[in-house]
Amino acid sequence: MSTNHGTPADVIKKILDKLPGGDCKGFGGCGKATCKECAEAIAAGESVALCPAAKQSKVNAIAKIMGVPAVEVTEKIAFVACSGDAAGKERFAGCKSCADAVDMGFQRGECKSGCVGVGSCMDACEFGAMKLVDGNIVIDPKKCNGCGACANAQVCPQHVVLMIPADATNFIPCSSKEEDEDKVREICGYGCIGCGDCERACPEGAIEIIDNHAVIDYDKCVGCVACTVKCKKKIIVDSLHDLTVLKEKVAFVRCSGGFKPNQKYAELGYDDCQAIVDNVNPKDYDLCTTGCTGMGNCTKVCRYDAIHVEDGTAIVDPEKCVGCRDCTYACPKNLITIVPYKGMKVVPCSSTDDYEEKAKVCDSGCIACEDCKSNCPNGAIYMDGKHAVVDPEICEDCEVCQYMCPRHLIQKQEVPEANYLQRAALGLTEGE
Repeated sequence: MSTNHGTPADVIKKILDKLPGGDCKGFGGCGKATCKECAEAIAAGESVALCPAAKQSKVNAIAKIMGVPAVEVTEKIAFVACSGDAAGKERFAGCKSCADAVDMGFQRGECKSGCVGVGSCMDACEFGAMKLVDGNIVIDPKKCNGCGACANAQVCPQHVVLMIPADATNFIPCSSKEEDEDKVREICGYGCIGCGDCERACPEGAIEIIDNHAVIDYDKCVGCVACTVKCKKKIIVDSLHDLTVLKEKVAFVRCSGGFKPNQKYAELGYDDCQAIVDNVNPKDYDLCTTGCTGMGNCTKVCRYDAIHVEDGTAIVDPEKCVGCRDCTYACPKNLITIVPYKGMKVVPCSSTDDYEEKAKVCDSGCIACEDCKSNCPNGAIYMDGKHAVVDPEICEDCEVCQYMCPRHLIQKQEVPEANYLQRAALGLTEGE
């Protein structure tokens, strides 16, 4: 230690003045119990960047005190790799610590890898950077200094709190280790299914599937949009871009409503699509056997408020839909499909009944006249049973089918120039 910087005690005091001073309750990334111990370790020759919460300017100042070259640091903040509520949070609400909650064990249908929501990380944070909102840990990036106390294994037994670069722009809020994709979808709407689409799409090789969920290598990530666009579940957060724009496909309900079947099902005491499919024969009530029940199971799973029930059938708002496919799994009749976002012709009908049967139960369904198919110059329309289907790979948007359909059933995906988030930001009204 250079005598130019005073006595050992003076040097330690000068270093201590540059540290955050929160002590991190002994859980911080430096591995010391207090900031004073950290300062003593630096004074004794350990790295001038030993404290992970010290910003670059502070590290430079400490290096100057020690008379050694400065060390470049990557400033970090905490990130909770879980955004769902499937890990038994309500059941664990009375636990004193997250470790106690994990020791209680998980029940069938709960995520064994997610945040249990007790908040031990909040207790460990000396800087008030974490709070519990609706069962989820929310981090204030302005208060978090990256000390790492919350990410300590003794604090977070689920290892869902990660330390990532403060300037990171892409995040995957899931730590699920579940192998079965269907179980992931059943347990949590925000769960990564480990399909690997993001990994294959990343031009920098910055994403890898580890323990059945995607993990970003921030040393390689350049903040492009490839993973966000390709993610089937649309759970990858991109803080630089608008997710409602970064999409290739959206959901579409292959039903136009008919005679408002939801009213009859409600009279029968049903409010769940699956229960209706399991227990009711639609023909007994002159209802379409293949159409939407209108009870809205799809609306309950949509995280983007992109689907609603209107006049007895579910309708998707292509502006808000990001193509995550959750609604397609929620529909027991498999009526919801994924179609291209722009320029797509769609036929809102999936009926397999003959014309006479259709006429009894629906005044807006496809009558299988095949006029659209016969007149399509590109051969982009085919008949699937008793209804027409447009092949998006062949359709050239000529609009002939729309003119030829005697029921004017065939629609075109109309997408506004400005999406709903942009309109809100610009103060625009509908239609502008």
